[in-house]
Amino acid sequence: MSVKIRLARGGAKKRPYYRIVVADIRMPRDGRYIERVGSYNPLLPRDHEDRVSLDKERITDWLSKGAKPTDRVARFLDEAGILKREPKNNPQKAKPKKEPEPKEEAVAEEAPAEEAKTEEAPAEEAPAEEAPAEEAPAEEAKTEEAPAEEAPAEEAKTEEAPAEEAKTEEAPAEEAPADKEDK
Repeated sequence: MSVKIRLARGGAKKRPYYRIVVADIRMPRDGRYIERVGSYNPLLPRDHEDRVSLDKERITDWLSKGAKPTDRVARFLDEAGILKREPKNNPQKAKPKKEPEPKEEAVAEEAPAEEAKTEEAPAEEAPAEEAPAEEAPAEEAKTEEAPAEEAPAEEAKTEEAPAEEAKTEEAPAEEAPADKEDK
Protein backbone atom coordinates (compact mmCIF):
# COMPACT_ATOMS: atom_id res chain seq x y z
CA MET A 1 0.00 0.00 0.00
CA SER A 2 1.47 3.35 -1.08
CA VAL A 3 0.78 6.25 1.22
CA LYS A 4 1.06 9.99 0.59
CA ILE A 5 0.92 13.00 2.86
CA ARG A 6 -1.15 15.48 0.87
CA LEU A 7 -3.73 18.25 0.99
CA ALA A 8 -7.47 17.55 1.00
CA ARG A 9 -9.56 20.58 0.08
CA GLY A 10 -12.43 21.72 2.21
CA GLY A 11 -14.24 25.01 2.77
CA ALA A 12 -16.71 26.91 0.66
CA LYS A 13 -16.51 28.20 -2.89
CA LYS A 14 -13.68 30.76 -3.17
CA ARG A 15 -12.91 30.19 0.54
CA PRO A 16 -10.45 27.27 0.49
CA TYR A 17 -9.33 25.41 3.56
CA TYR A 18 -7.06 22.38 3.41
CA ARG A 19 -6.52 19.41 5.71
CA ILE A 20 -3.08 17.83 5.62
CA VAL A 21 -3.84 14.13 5.54
CA VAL A 22 -2.17 10.76 5.16
CA ALA A 23 -4.04 8.88 2.44
CA ASP A 24 -3.74 5.92 0.11
CA ILE A 25 -2.65 7.19 -3.33
CA ARG A 26 -5.62 5.44 -4.97
CA MET A 27 -8.18 7.52 -3.02
CA PRO A 28 -9.58 10.78 -4.46
CA ARG A 29 -8.13 14.11 -3.37
CA ASP A 30 -10.98 14.99 -1.03
CA GLY A 31 -11.96 11.40 -0.35
CA ARG A 32 -11.22 8.90 2.38
CA TYR A 33 -7.96 9.29 4.28
CA ILE A 34 -6.11 7.34 6.95
CA GLU A 35 -5.23 10.12 9.36
CA ARG A 36 -5.40 13.91 9.60
CA VAL A 37 -1.98 15.34 10.54
CA GLY A 38 -2.46 19.08 10.09
CA SER A 39 -4.25 21.94 8.35
CA TYR A 40 -3.50 24.81 5.98
CA ASN A 41 -5.54 28.01 5.62
CA PRO A 42 -4.30 30.02 2.60
CA LEU A 43 -6.59 32.96 3.44
CA LEU A 44 -4.53 33.88 6.52
CA PRO A 45 -1.42 36.10 6.16
CA ARG A 46 1.91 34.32 5.63
CA ASP A 47 3.24 35.28 9.04
CA HIS A 48 0.10 34.13 10.95
CA GLU A 49 0.78 31.19 13.28
CA ASP A 50 -2.47 29.35 12.38
CA ARG A 51 -1.84 29.41 8.61
CA VAL A 52 -0.12 25.99 8.75
CA SER A 53 -0.53 23.67 11.71
CA LEU A 54 1.24 20.29 11.79
CA ASP A 55 1.28 17.28 14.13
CA LYS A 56 5.05 16.82 13.95
CA GLU A 57 5.20 13.50 15.84
CA ARG A 58 2.63 11.78 13.60
CA ILE A 59 4.21 13.19 10.42
CA THR A 60 7.70 11.91 11.36
CA ASP A 61 6.14 8.53 12.20
CA TRP A 62 4.45 8.32 8.78
CA LEU A 63 7.62 9.47 7.02
CA SER A 64 9.54 6.66 8.77
CA LYS A 65 6.93 4.18 7.50
CA GLY A 66 7.55 5.31 3.89
CA ALA A 67 4.88 7.97 3.29
CA LYS A 68 5.84 10.42 0.56
CA PRO A 69 4.79 14.08 0.87
CA THR A 70 3.52 16.04 -2.11
CA ASP A 71 5.52 19.06 -3.20
CA ARG A 72 3.31 21.57 -1.35
CA VAL A 73 3.34 19.53 1.87
CA ALA A 74 7.11 19.07 1.53
CA ARG A 75 7.44 22.88 1.50
CA PHE A 76 5.47 23.07 4.75
CA LEU A 77 7.58 20.30 6.30
CA ASP A 78 10.78 22.06 5.23
CA GLU A 79 9.63 25.32 6.87
CA ALA A 80 8.80 23.42 10.06
CA GLY A 81 12.21 21.68 10.03
CA ILE A 82 10.77 18.15 9.77
CA LEU A 83 12.02 17.27 6.29
CA LYS A 84 14.84 18.73 4.22
CA ARG A 85 13.56 19.68 0.77
CA GLU A 86 15.99 20.63 -1.97
CA PRO A 87 14.82 23.64 -3.98
CA LYS A 88 13.92 22.80 -7.54
CA ASN A 89 15.92 24.40 -10.34
CA ASN A 90 13.79 25.68 -13.19
CA PRO A 91 15.89 27.88 -15.50
CA GLN A 92 12.95 28.20 -17.92
CA LYS A 93 10.83 30.01 -15.31
CA ALA A 94 12.45 33.41 -15.83
CA LYS A 95 12.24 33.29 -19.62
CA PRO A 96 9.22 34.99 -21.22
CA LYS A 97 6.78 32.84 -23.13
CA LYS A 98 6.62 33.09 -26.92
CA GLU A 99 2.89 33.99 -26.98
CA PRO A 100 3.17 37.67 -25.92
CA GLU A 101 5.57 38.49 -28.79
CA PRO A 102 3.03 37.97 -31.63
CA LYS A 103 0.44 40.02 -29.74
CA GLU A 104 2.88 42.94 -29.55
CA GLU A 105 3.55 42.64 -33.28
CA ALA A 106 -0.17 42.62 -34.00
CA VAL A 107 -0.59 45.79 -31.97
CA ALA A 108 2.35 47.34 -33.81
CA GLU A 109 0.73 46.48 -37.16
CA GLU A 110 -2.59 48.00 -36.10
CA ALA A 111 -1.03 51.22 -34.82
CA PRO A 112 0.16 52.48 -38.26
CA ALA A 113 -3.22 51.65 -39.76
CA GLU A 114 -4.92 53.73 -37.07
CA GLU A 115 -2.44 56.55 -37.58
CA ALA A 116 -3.13 56.49 -41.31
CA LYS A 117 -6.87 56.74 -40.63
CA THR A 118 -6.35 59.67 -38.29
CA GLU A 119 -4.17 61.38 -40.87
CA GLU A 120 -6.79 60.84 -43.58
CA ALA A 121 -9.66 62.25 -41.53
CA PRO A 122 -8.21 65.79 -41.21
CA ALA A 123 -7.17 65.63 -44.87
CA GLU A 124 -10.81 65.04 -45.85
CA GLU A 125 -11.95 68.06 -43.85
CA ALA A 126 -9.17 70.34 -45.06
CA PRO A 127 -10.00 70.22 -48.83
CA ALA A 128 -13.60 71.24 -48.13
CA GLU A 129 -12.30 74.49 -46.65
CA GLU A 130 -9.74 75.06 -49.41
CA ALA A 131 -10.25 75.84 -53.08
CA PRO A 132 -11.81 73.03 -55.20
CA ALA A 133 -8.76 72.89 -57.50
CA GLU A 134 -6.60 71.64 -54.63
CA GLU A 135 -9.18 69.04 -53.65
CA ALA A 136 -8.47 66.61 -56.48
CA PRO A 137 -4.76 65.92 -55.72
CA ALA A 138 -5.53 65.34 -52.03
CA GLU A 139 -8.23 62.81 -52.84
CA GLU A 140 -6.02 61.00 -55.33
CA ALA A 141 -3.45 60.55 -52.58
CA LYS A 142 -6.16 59.15 -50.33
CA THR A 143 -7.30 56.61 -52.91
CA GLU A 144 -3.73 55.29 -53.11
CA GLU A 145 -3.62 54.77 -49.31
CA ALA A 146 -7.21 53.63 -48.84
CA PRO A 147 -8.37 50.02 -49.24
CA ALA A 148 -10.31 49.00 -52.34
CA GLU A 149 -13.67 49.22 -50.54
CA GLU A 150 -13.28 52.92 -49.74
CA ALA A 151 -11.97 53.89 -53.19
CA PRO A 152 -15.35 54.00 -55.05
CA ALA A 153 -16.86 56.28 -52.40
CA GLU A 154 -13.96 58.70 -52.72
CA GLU A 155 -14.14 58.61 -56.52
CA ALA A 156 -17.77 59.62 -56.23
CA LYS A 157 -16.65 62.61 -54.17
CA THR A 158 -14.18 63.60 -56.89
CA GLU A 159 -16.97 63.41 -59.49
CA GLU A 160 -19.16 65.66 -57.39
CA ALA A 161 -16.44 68.23 -56.95
CA PRO A 162 -16.37 69.33 -60.65
CA ALA A 163 -20.15 69.65 -60.59
CA GLU A 164 -19.86 72.02 -57.66
CA GLU A 165 -17.14 73.94 -59.51
CA ALA A 166 -19.40 74.23 -62.52
CA LYS A 167 -22.20 75.63 -60.38
CA THR A 168 -19.91 78.16 -58.76
CA GLU A 169 -18.52 79.20 -62.15
CA GLU A 170 -21.95 79.45 -63.74
CA ALA A 171 -23.36 81.67 -61.04
CA PRO A 172 -20.88 84.52 -61.54
CA ALA A 173 -21.17 84.07 -65.32
CA GLU A 174 -24.95 84.51 -65.16
CA GLU A 175 -24.64 87.53 -62.93
CA ALA A 176 -22.05 89.13 -65.20
CA PRO A 177 -24.31 89.31 -68.28
CA ALA A 178 -27.13 90.57 -66.13
CA ASP A 179 -24.91 93.37 -64.89
CA LYS A 180 -23.95 94.28 -68.48
CA GLU A 181 -27.60 94.46 -69.48
CA ASP A 182 -28.39 96.80 -66.58
CA LYS A 183 -25.76 99.27 -67.71
